[in-house]
Amino acid sequence: MRVGRFVLAVMIVVLLLAGVVPARAAQEGTMTLGIHVTLVNRWLDPGETEGLITPYMVLYALHDALVKPMPAGISTPSLAESWTVSKDWLTYDFVIRKNAKFHNGDPVTAEDVKFSFDRYRGASAKLLKDKVKEVQLPAPNRVRFVLKEPWPDFMAFYGTSATGAGWIVPKKYVEKVGDDGFKKAPIGAGPYKFVSFNPGVELVLEAFPDYWRKNPSVKRLVMRSIVDESTRAAAVKTGEADIAYLFTGPVAEDLKRTPGVRIVAPLVYGMYWLDFLDQWDAKSPWHDRRVRLAASLAMDRKAINEAEMLSLGKEAGSFVPPTFEFALQVPPPPYDPKRAKQLLVEAGYPNGFDAGDLTPLPPYTALGETVAGYLSAVGIRSKVRSMERATFLSSWREKKLHGLLIGATGAAGNAAARLEPFVTKDGIYAYGSDPELEGMFQRQAKELDRKKREALLHQLQKAVLDHVLVAPIFQQAFIWGVGSRVAEAGAKLIDGYPYVGPAEDLKLK
Repeated sequence: MRVGRFVLAVMIVVLLLAGVVPARAAQEGTMTLGIHVTLVNRWLDPGETEGLITPYMVLYALHDALVKPMPAGISTPSLAESWTVSKDWLTYDFVIRKNAKFHNGDPVTAEDVKFSFDRYRGASAKLLKDKVKEVQLPAPNRVRFVLKEPWPDFMAFYGTSATGAGWIVPKKYVEKVGDDGFKKAPIGAGPYKFVSFNPGVELVLEAFPDYWRKNPSVKRLVMRSIVDESTRAAAVKTGEADIAYLFTGPVAEDLKRTPGVRIVAPLVYGMYWLDFLDQWDAKSPWHDRRVRLAASLAMDRKAINEAEMLSLGKEAGSFVPPTFEFALQVPPPPYDPKRAKQLLVEAGYPNGFDAGDLTPLPPYTALGETVAGYLSAVGIRSKVRSMERATFLSSWREKKLHGLLIGATGAAGNAAARLEPFVTKDGIYAYGSDPELEGMFQRQAKELDRKKREALLHQLQKAVLDHVLVAPIFQQAFIWGVGSRVAEAGAKLIDGYPYVGPAEDLKLK
């Protein structure tokens, strides 16, 4: 017996000296996440990422990217062990990790990277592909992006959550099963592998022990759609959900007082704003800047922050997060309903006007009602329209919505990456564009001098504000409820990220 123990001890020492650590088995545990929105199958495919942060709650568990936001920074090498950029800013070289694998055991290769980029059709796809001349494969584990001209924003779009273009799918498998087949049974390279999906109800994932970064501690991860806030709160209280997302006002206060439950509130990159979709129509009241400014001044952002987020969020003067690179620091507009009414008189609407629908990003119906109330107080009458989230996102993207919209995005990047989907003529959510703003955006994209570029982006952000293109409302504190079984919830580990992440860091007690 002693000899056996001695031999085992020697073997462990040898393995440690050789840098090899025996694999640690995943715990026999299940963690259930109460999701605040309806889960849809397109979030299983990074090729369709929408320019919003929501799909990343699935992507961070199921898939992996060459480079992505992680605790170490906004552009952390992941499937790529390293990346370099040439002095002329024309070529970006990535070296893929030797131990990076897909869930079917196939290694992640340069061909998979090129294939994933070529098939990408989500947010900013046109911009990326217009800038990239070719994708070269110098070796099976090396990939090189060659640009048509220097573009200092390449990594802001490719190596953050601004787009899903850098998230890698297996070429051979996708070609075998097709895009629809891939959504039904996706194979990724992330810490969790696909088990089952009931659209709109539940996604079940299981730990992938060969994940390059670490073997996840929690064996099974269940994401369950619980759209009603009160029902989500009850699920945390009863233990049906270990973690649940998005609680506001009184419900959050109640959870805070509940024994065995704690709340956490990451301050995220999610900025919320009131968008004037019809401002590009010369016949619309919203075409008049004074009317848009009146709507902005009508909102009491401090009171909204208190009601929605227990004052844990921040009132916003811009829809670019203040911590982003090249962000212009802007104070929130004042609450001035008297001035708002005067502006409406000056614009020819002394009795106000009917503004039609106000459609908030689901599930923020209560926020929509609050904003509608402030607008109504100065004479802007609207009707809050509730929609299912997937329908809302497709309608927004396809430019089918009219009237007012409360939009939001929590994607990472820099100021240029945040502005592109909403301000430029090719922006995925832009209902129109201004030649002046378009020109500024294109000029900054070509400027290699950092100080000059910052000045151009500050000029662009100021012009967006001067135009009152949107009325910023707040930067979100995303309130979770966390149950007593959770040792590590994965909150606040990735700066500005609203969900569990990294998923492999989750731990149960």
